[in-house]
This record gives sequence, C-alpha cells and structure tokens, in this order.
Amino acid sequence: MATDRSELTSYEFRQLRARVLGESDVCIVCGHGLADAVDHVQPVSRGGARLDPDNLAPIHGNAGCPVCLRKCNNEKGDKALAEVVRLRTSVDWFAGP
Repeated sequence: MATDRSELTSYEFRQLRARVLGESDVCIVCGHGLADAVDHVQPVSRGGARLDPDNLAPIHGNAGCPVCLRKCNNEKGDKALAEVVRLRTSVDWFAGP
C-alpha cells in the first residue's frame, strides 16, 4: 500500500522544516551538525503526527553526513529513534587537533 506523503511538499511542512533547522542543525542519529533535512522522530507509519513540530528533528538527508559519512535518514527509515544505532563517541576524530 502506497503511503500518501503529500504533506512533505506542502507550504506548512516547508515552514516547519525551516523552523526546526533554524533552531538546530545537529542530527538526531549521528550527533554531527549540518543536517539538511528533518525527520519524524515517531514515524508517521507508527502513529506519529505528520505536522507536529515536536515530532520533527534534524537529520542528514540524501547527501549524508559530511563528518561520519552516514546516510542517517536512510538508516533510520521508518524505525523509531530508539531502534536506530546512534553514534556514541567521546572524541570527534574528524574534528582535527
């Protein structure tokens, strides 16, 4: 069954996306900055609200993370955030000395 995702191109969603990314660009999966997309924390397919700003968070989209090179949105898919393996490290090895 195809899911109707027409809200992703709506003016309201684009406004919410801009607001979420304006507040923070730190990805919810890998923790690195420069996230270029937003994702539903609780997937819509699992009952999450489509246009609730509290259900949207920054995530790296198709281009991937410029630091760890993960495709965060692809890895998350329609899983809940608790089901995704999140990057945990005390040192950002890509940041340099």
